[in-house]
Amino acid sequence: MSEPRTAAIIVAGGTGERLGRAGGKQLADVLGKSVLSWTLAAFESAPEVDLIVVVCHPDRVAEYREVAVDPLALATPVAFAPGGETRQASVASGLAQVPASVVTVLVHDGARPLVTPELIAGALAALAADEAADGVVVGHPAVDTLKVVAGNEIAATPERARFWAVQTPQIFRTGPLLAAYAAAAADGFLGTDDSSLVERNGGRVLVFEGPRDNIKVTVAEDLVLVEAALRFRQSGSDA
Repeated sequence: MSEPRTAAIIVAGGTGERLGRAGGKQLADVLGKSVLSWTLAAFESAPEVDLIVVVCHPDRVAEYREVAVDPLALATPVAFAPGGETRQASVASGLAQVPASVVTVLVHDGARPLVTPELIAGALAALAADEAADGVVVGHPAVDTLKVVAGNEIAATPERARFWAVQTPQIFRTGPLLAAYAAAAADGFLGTDDSSLVERNGGRVLVFEGPRDNIKVTVAEDLVLVEAALRFRQSGSDA
């Protein structure tokens, strides 16, 4: 087997306290599969991905493997990495499991089960098409009016056209991503996403427009939306 060139880090270490369900959001059942299983199945169906690294609580590796990984009988190799105290620490842990042969790293939230192989392929192609880019972030232009707020008072209304809501996957060339994480660790900087670390370290990151239904499961109502979206997709494929 050839050495992996593209690796996907699936961050699945959150406790899911806001979901209010035992087992957390990663293992919540949606149409007979866990949320994490739907996510993994999308990356399994993306032929560009050579390796999947699941980052989760070290005490739950066996549980995640049994419930979310083994039932899929994945052909893509799957490794596990222990989650950290922060999402940033969890991604760093996942990066430590990525072989030196990997030139492109995708970082994705395990709780975004509506990601598709087509979205993954499109974002990877966007990065490959611009050799000067260090990364590509999936998202979509803001559709709501945005407000800058101080306390409970509106301080300003910025021009909406300048803003995007960003999601995952976030895709990077391995070298700039590792350098950005090393710089953040050295400076004690905690970013809001992976792109913010790369940007801070002088990297050039592009946006790639994806579907707005690529939501992150956070509260119980989100599971209803995910199930509805999956049923709609299945009805379309059966037509």
